[in-house]
Amino acid sequence: MTKVKQALSEKAWARWLALTLLASAMFFGYIFMDVLSPLQAALQDTKGWDPTAYGRFAGSETFLNVFVFFLIFAGIILDKMGVRFTAILSGSVMVIGAAINYYALTDSFAGSSLENTFNNFINLPDAWWNITPFYDGMPASAKLSAIGFMIFGCGVEMAGITVSRGIVKWFKGKEMALAMGIEMAIARCGVAVVFIGSPAMAAISGTIEVSRPVGMGVLLLFIGLIGFIAYSFMDYALERQTGEKGEEKDDPFKISDLKYIFSSKVFWLVAMLCVLYYSAIFPFQKYAANMLQCNLGITSEEAGLTFFVFPLGAAAITWLLGMYLDHKGKGATMLILGAILMILCHLTFAFVLPATKSTAVAYAAIIVLGISFSLVPASLWPSVPKLVDGRLLGSAYAVIFWIQNIGLYAFPMIIGSVLQSTNPGVTDPLQYDYTWPMVLFASLGVLALFFGIWLKALDAKKHYGLEDPNIVAEDSKVEFDGME
Repeated sequence: MTKVKQALSEKAWARWLALTLLASAMFFGYIFMDVLSPLQAALQDTKGWDPTAYGRFAGSETFLNVFVFFLIFAGIILDKMGVRFTAILSGSVMVIGAAINYYALTDSFAGSSLENTFNNFINLPDAWWNITPFYDGMPASAKLSAIGFMIFGCGVEMAGITVSRGIVKWFKGKEMALAMGIEMAIARCGVAVVFIGSPAMAAISGTIEVSRPVGMGVLLLFIGLIGFIAYSFMDYALERQTGEKGEEKDDPFKISDLKYIFSSKVFWLVAMLCVLYYSAIFPFQKYAANMLQCNLGITSEEAGLTFFVFPLGAAAITWLLGMYLDHKGKGATMLILGAILMILCHLTFAFVLPATKSTAVAYAAIIVLGISFSLVPASLWPSVPKLVDGRLLGSAYAVIFWIQNIGLYAFPMIIGSVLQSTNPGVTDPLQYDYTWPMVLFASLGVLALFFGIWLKALDAKKHYGLEDPNIVAEDSKVEFDGME
């Protein structure tokens, strides 16, 4: 009898090595995504970025994904070309965008002819039709940084859907939620590193230089690109073993199949949950350090150390929740609990923290928010393969990320505008009142709670398996064209 050769994905060491390569690249991507978040006050002092300019920069990361539909194209590329091609492409785009972002903050750009050009470039009026991040009076460094950040955003969001698809490819029928939980935990550690390392690196010479941590971020992204290239060799070996090409066999992806995604009610509920929840988390991270500085009267380094427990706590328990989801299920219930905790935390930041000025209150709220940040992603992303035909999985993730990016584009700008309008005449970046921005974040949690309850009710009625364990859910996967 001929012995059947075991596929790489059946070998534990191989699939966990593949996960390590994919997760490391996302770890570096998350570092760069928030590398300037703890330096909001320093950007205002050294580069002249007021809250509006900072908010426009923070929102620019998703501009091309939302308005040029790059994420939708990225999903189609992923379904047509496969994981390894899209991974290398996304890593390359991240490096290019990050390098532009870095140059905009250097002394080489300051005072250059290019800076003078940007002072007179894309000075758009503050009108309803101006959906871009750019406006008249925006500092030149913020404009060029925004251009680099939006290019980086194309790469990092493409990488996000690619990594999710890659994990499904290697862990389908195995420890998929655990693997996704570990990947997210590693990425959250990137945020933790930023909130401690970025202020320290910016001040390492005794003077604040915001470009220094950004330059380190570019170097790390290049290392992540090398990791994607290494992963591509493993991906190629797996496809040769399984005889699959482009991850589809007899029934290849067609663009017309996107109708099955857009016509699904349960898909839209998941997508709305995603945009509401993430709009209350990622934009909050952009302002969290400055909010703590203003409410507690602490330095940026101290604020970074305080907020450090948020991503670190999320990283510590996300993989445990993924393991629980694999064996016990209750994904829809986790979504509801996560939304409730998020509401409580943002209301604490809005009303309790300013009244008490208590570091203990800040730590408690941040830790609970970290638990919330673990509950929702750990249950959300592993649920998607239960709802989507494998041919459409890349596009489904892309559509969800695209909808999510609409919120991630709009809310940093909205928060920046609300912060400035509710603090008239305030020019000291350490004296802002964050009450209304935090109330706005809490309102997103209320809406997310509503959609979470609706999703759980629909799952109970239609039996999509969102409350079922992942390990036994494979045989009962629901196809998109069978959903309402």
